[in-house]
Amino acid sequence: MSDTMLADETYDETTLTTTDIGKSLGTDYFGLRDELTDAEQVYLDRTREFVDTEVLPVINGYWERAEFPWALVKKMGALGIVGDGIVGYGCPPMSSVAAGLINMELNRGDGSLGTFQAVQAGLAMRSIWMLGSEEQKQRWLPAMATLDKLGAFALTEPEHGSDAVALETAATRDGEGYRLNGKKRWIGNGTIADVIVVWARDTLDGKVKGFLVEKDAPGYDARLIEGKGSVRAVWQADLTLTDVFVPDANVLPGARTFKDAARVLASTRIAVAWGALGHAVAAYEAALSYTRRRRQFGKPLVSFQMVQDQLVKMLAEVTAMQLYCLRVSRLEEQGKLTDTIAALAKMNNTLKARQVIAEARDLLGGNGILLDYHVIRHMTDIESIYTYEGTEHIQTLIVGRDITGVSAIS
Repeated sequence: MSDTMLADETYDETTLTTTDIGKSLGTDYFGLRDELTDAEQVYLDRTREFVDTEVLPVINGYWERAEFPWALVKKMGALGIVGDGIVGYGCPPMSSVAAGLINMELNRGDGSLGTFQAVQAGLAMRSIWMLGSEEQKQRWLPAMATLDKLGAFALTEPEHGSDAVALETAATRDGEGYRLNGKKRWIGNGTIADVIVVWARDTLDGKVKGFLVEKDAPGYDARLIEGKGSVRAVWQADLTLTDVFVPDANVLPGARTFKDAARVLASTRIAVAWGALGHAVAAYEAALSYTRRRRQFGKPLVSFQMVQDQLVKMLAEVTAMQLYCLRVSRLEEQGKLTDTIAALAKMNNTLKARQVIAEARDLLGGNGILLDYHVIRHMTDIESIYTYEGTEHIQTLIVGRDITGVSAIS
């Protein structure tokens, strides 16, 4: 339970201020904090304080302006929270659970920051760590952990989203390297990254392989995607690669087929599940804070049976999501995580987060569409998280193939 839920709190509507909405209530109804190590609690508290004191007071402005929050990102690098459980190479030592808690808290603050973290640490850094050479790891990971260098992950194409395995970007052998030609879409950090992990098909053997493209490479062009209604404070790009030369030293030696890209995606789906939990917690806590203080018909909203019914059902979903996250991260730490378990967690938590946020928006009434109350931002941001790294339907097909033994994926 939250230690801020005081029985003697008054329900004076004059105490309702937007600065109160969004700050953590520490929702933990099943006492799962007791299951965390001391180090994990430190990461949780450090990130939570950063979100409450640094992110929430300013993030709505960044979001509304569609402006990348460079000042916040710089502070994230100094906090030592970027690494996603990568061992060594200047990355802060943390368990899978600690990495998840960081993702949860960042997304509780804002989906754009959470998405930035997922791209930087989960996709770009993990690709290099899991599939790169020792030289590549030493060159990039320490600077990426401090956010002195930014990364991107270029898999999705204009005509290949859910069927990314059919990607068309071509890698043609040219002397001591490859020439890359093709287009990518929805590439987070694509306009600002120092290194981009590009997935392309080798024209010689038809296999999908991974390449490290540096931002100043001739032929690399990144154009900002504008007009987004979701995760507005993080920048996605359309990429065009025209005869981009990648030397052999920048080819990921462990990325030999699409299955290797899928391994990275499976490992980062845990982070997405934790991120969805953060959005749900934010929405639930905003609704609870608001309805405890807001008065209608002469009494606080929380005194109405229907409101309590909604709040309890929201809490039930949040608690179930917490259990999902804790278990899958412990499985990863034990080396027992499968891609199907990760897929189920991603599917469940993004789906349930949408539902929890919709209930919160309803409970806040007209104020629910104001950025000052944060819920509408989470409502739009969850739509991106629900889709990226595999839609709900793709996740169900992954799990469905496992439980039935029959693949419904063409």
